[in-house]
Amino acid sequence: MCERFQTVGSLLRPSDLLAYKTQIEHRDDISYPFYQEFQGYQDCEAKAIEDVVSKQIDNKLSVITDGEYSKSMWHLDFVWGFEGVSRYIADHGYFFRDIDGSSKYETRKDIGLRITGELSGKNHHFIEVFKKLKTLAGEQETKLCVPSPSHIFGELSWSDNIGGTDAVYQTRQELKAGLVKAYKEFVADFAAAGGQILQFDDCLWELFADDNPNSPYTGENINQEEVQALADEFIDINNTVIDFGHSLGLKMWTHNCRGNYDSRNMGGGSYVKIANLFLKQLKYDRFFLEWDDERAGSLEALAVFKDKPNTEIVLGLLSSKTNTLDDEERVLRLLDEASSIIDKDRLLLSHQCGFASCDGGNELTEDEQWAKINQGQRIAKQYWSK
Repeated sequence: MCERFQTVGSLLRPSDLLAYKTQIEHRDDISYPFYQEFQGYQDCEAKAIEDVVSKQIDNKLSVITDGEYSKSMWHLDFVWGFEGVSRYIADHGYFFRDIDGSSKYETRKDIGLRITGELSGKNHHFIEVFKKLKTLAGEQETKLCVPSPSHIFGELSWSDNIGGTDAVYQTRQELKAGLVKAYKEFVADFAAAGGQILQFDDCLWELFADDNPNSPYTGENINQEEVQALADEFIDINNTVIDFGHSLGLKMWTHNCRGNYDSRNMGGGSYVKIANLFLKQLKYDRFFLEWDDERAGSLEALAVFKDKPNTEIVLGLLSSKTNTLDDEERVLRLLDEASSIIDKDRLLLSHQCGFASCDGGNELTEDEQWAKINQGQRIAKQYWSK
């Protein structure tokens, strides 16, 4: 086992589980967690999770997840599990950059979120999933991955869920307070269930990088004071929940991503441009960051962690989007570069993202996935044994 290599969380789903997930994707007359709508679905999911936990243990991973098999998408299942939220199929999905880097690629459309009542994170289905994971993992360390409060705040506040005659929350501040309350309820239940590591995943930091050509907050005629205020709001809502998690004895981690869907990405933006915001000010114990290609910019952004001696950084130098093994010389060179900025003992290695942020997963086979994981373990063992 090499603890210096980590997985972000998600793994490719087996075909029998995907058959159920595909049916879910096209139905808007069903309620989360959907088990009652499809005969055999719950048993299939449970068996798949049991198998993938066993595979992680067999492959000597140090931190075990459920492969995120209990999810359809990396973030929305968590919100569907809140009281006061309903799901619907929207007019369009999210838009990613296609493989050619320029044309648009549309995702699945069951992404609509409607607030129907006061938000609550109590009695969330994820807690039951986590309890089963802990039982399957035995003495192995486990983590649960959920979207960050700021990411969900962003998605909900950019919709038609605020204001209006029938709206539950009339202002952004009311929504923010309601969402923080729901997250704290969930975090408290997670800690009570024996949770130790809670990972908040986030895809919105790069919106605030002025070298991101895909952001609505870059370019001319942008009110930078408003942009800065929004970034501060995102940082505040996350830190409020992080502080609460810490008060309960939890390790609070984060994974940042520029989008990962069917091996496509959503945009650019370098870490250097947002280092003094999100890297410096967020209070996470461990940051999973992506440097699998040039979009993330230079490793100079790591310098901001010099003043945060208790923070660990997981370098996503490997790619979960490709079906070939990674360039080991490049990875070792970048590890050396990172170690010249931050002490080697504070660094770890991973792929830039999970292998299946959403059900369909990236464009590689399960065998190729495990070959890439084993390569990452071998590189990490070689590098940190020097």
